[in-house]
Amino acid sequence: MDPRTQSEDNTASNLVDTSLLGAVVPDAPAQLPSYEVVLKGNYASIAPISPSHAEDLYELLQGPENESLFDYLFDDPYQSVEDLRTMLARKAATTNPWTYAILLNSPSSRPKAVGMASLMRMDLPNRVIEVGSILYTRPLQRTPAATEAMYLLARYVFETLGFRRKHMIAKGRNRDTAWYSMLDEEWPMVKNALEQWLNSENFDSDGIQKKPLGEFMTDWQK
Repeated sequence: MDPRTQSEDNTASNLVDTSLLGAVVPDAPAQLPSYEVVLKGNYASIAPISPSHAEDLYELLQGPENESLFDYLFDDPYQSVEDLRTMLARKAATTNPWTYAILLNSPSSRPKAVGMASLMRMDLPNRVIEVGSILYTRPLQRTPAATEAMYLLARYVFETLGFRRKHMIAKGRNRDTAWYSMLDEEWPMVKNALEQWLNSENFDSDGIQKKPLGEFMTDWQK
């Protein structure tokens, strides 16, 4: 064999089909969120949380009718405005999460705090962050201000801070991954399907399946 041909063959065999890889990720690093920023919109504004927001928020959060707002939050219902003020001071001194007040804009008076949201679960090397611990008081719910608050935070993390909200960067590329989930209450049905599929009677003498796993998963997929 011509040595040049052999060399070319070896080189070709070492090439990687990059079309099968995730997209190249720009190498500009993401920035940390800041408590110095105020994001202003038409209906709402986002400002760093402060103990000064306690009175506005407590007025909208007190009473048993608002306890359900805390069902999926880390905080419990606040017992007094002082209790809330103490908690807000603690949040204001904490990073990751970074907590912000959602303010309702008004042409005739100062912006009023009507909710909170946090930037949290940050993974700076992979440029991952999420908006969580969202608390919308009832006057904020189902309003343009509620939607705009999420828009302002999304614009901030994507355009200003440079986050991507993808799982990870691997060798300078976005990891192209499919993620699947299974919940504990789904496991008994999945277990039954897997055990039926794995049964020796489901395979012929050559080890080829007679029925695909999907046919045993019909109850789970309903």
